[in-house]
Amino acid sequence: MKTIQSLEPQNVWKHFYSLTQIPRPSGFMGPITKFLMEFGKDLGLESFTDEIGNVIIRKPATPGMENRKGVILQAHMDMVPQKNNDTVHDFEKDPIQTYIDGEWVKAKGTTLGADNGIGVAAIMAILEDKNLKHGPIEALITLDEETGMVGAFGLKAGTVNGEILLNLDSEDEGDLYIGCAGGIDITATLQYKEVEAEEGDIAFKVSVKGLRGGHSGLEINEGRANANKLLARFVYDAIVDEEARLVSWSGGNMRNAIPREGEVVITIPEENEAALLELVSEMEKTFNEEYGAIETPISLTAERVDTPAMAVPEEVQDALVCAVYGCQNGVTRMIPTIPDTVETSSNLAIVEIKGGEASIKILARSSSDSMKECLAKSLESTFLLAGMKVEFSGSYSGWQPNVNSPILAAMKQSYKEQFGVEPHVKVIHAGLECGIIGANIPGLDMISFGPTLRSPHSPDERALIPTVAKFYDFLTATLANTPEKK
Repeated sequence: MKTIQSLEPQNVWKHFYSLTQIPRPSGFMGPITKFLMEFGKDLGLESFTDEIGNVIIRKPATPGMENRKGVILQAHMDMVPQKNNDTVHDFEKDPIQTYIDGEWVKAKGTTLGADNGIGVAAIMAILEDKNLKHGPIEALITLDEETGMVGAFGLKAGTVNGEILLNLDSEDEGDLYIGCAGGIDITATLQYKEVEAEEGDIAFKVSVKGLRGGHSGLEINEGRANANKLLARFVYDAIVDEEARLVSWSGGNMRNAIPREGEVVITIPEENEAALLELVSEMEKTFNEEYGAIETPISLTAERVDTPAMAVPEEVQDALVCAVYGCQNGVTRMIPTIPDTVETSSNLAIVEIKGGEASIKILARSSSDSMKECLAKSLESTFLLAGMKVEFSGSYSGWQPNVNSPILAAMKQSYKEQFGVEPHVKVIHAGLECGIIGANIPGLDMISFGPTLRSPHSPDERALIPTVAKFYDFLTATLANTPEKK
């Protein structure tokens, strides 16, 4: 069976395979940091970690290229740990199992880690290759990008010296990104005292599964279903029509991933069992009618479980369910001057209600700081009305585009010479590290690009094989044609 090590360019895919063998979920950076440091030192290159834990590896210019501007090749070492409900996988111990499906590389039941493993693998190939032409290079491989861009925030001026930053963390080959959205985390919490479940009630666990999920920035405009929003619709109707009482709710597990699965436990009077099961069937049918053109078949199922002793108080239950139902989710506004690009959006990412504690977590994004603030306050208002405590964290500004960038001009010319067409110059509705790094190190000339990936942050993540070679060829040509120092 053909394996990914046999794909072209082999020097990139062999390193990506190595990365798939090393557990590297966000927050578990020890093994991958050790691996990268040993890789750099084995090549005889200056290799070190900064005080936050980013890995920096320096490669001198090739002879005759010493007068070129220094280039920082930047990617992040962590990956999003998502798996299908029926997949057995420990992201802190088990390697990712890859396979080839036509023109795509995929993983068996988990995220692939091509976001941002392909970028890291390309950097490793550049560092290893002694035949390339390039000016001074610094590899900057940051940690915990997916859970708050920790490495980018912690990077200090003076750690790297280059004037140009090439971020290898975009997901459409042929696109050059020169700007990105900022973001902010919104967390709403509430503590409550549980009450005894109604005597004689029976209990059901109702689960929604089969959703596509995906990246809460790049794919938020596709209208994909959100597991928490679907559950809110069901629970609301179950309360109104079937006298349901909420016991617990668990949906989603990553702020930057559209939630694919969720479940609630509810109690109902025993005489309402048939009506509840009919409601589940009807809503499953409705969801599939609404999302049939977008989603794979959505599953809404009810399973009889032991009746719990305690439940959420009725007035708290009603407030929480209404807040989740009313919470803004999805695209709020497009960029007025670029109407095919999302400006402002939110992802109702995580809902956890159980045992006297409720927590709701949202990631809001916007390339406009004022609209980001407006959306954050709107979401805050929704949860304040439910009596919840609301906190903001992890706020970062967007990356403002520079259409007069010298490296942009050089890359546009290089791309056309290589492939015969102009690249697309875009602003991305996702939180790239460029905005944060650019704020920490003012004056960097920055571009983000990469091969074509689809459905990052979900087990449907896949990398389009032919685009990896184009991406790498373009990267090496860019390094050979970087502008000279002034």
